[in-house]
Amino acid sequence: MRRLFWLAMGVTIGALVVRKLSRAAEKLTPQGIAGALVEGLRDLADAIGDFGADVRAAAATREGELRSGTGLDAPLPERGAEPGRHSAPPADR
Repeated sequence: MRRLFWLAMGVTIGALVVRKLSRAAEKLTPQGIAGALVEGLRDLADAIGDFGADVRAAAATREGELRSGTGLDAPLPERGAEPGRHSAPPADR
């Protein structure tokens, strides 16, 4: 019984080692390297897209703050209303 246990243990460890080595060897093939490169570029593109979305959201928020602070979104006066005097009176020379 003891020998059977050690035999099963050796076969299991051997299978795991062969599997691990096969995966490592696959990563070193041209297809494996290309796959890793494609995956890395895909992750980079996702990260750049997320960054761009964050920047656009922050810019929109800040623009809203600036517009409300400067009054750029205030309603325009009606056309028939008497315009106020905005210019200074002419100075005598």
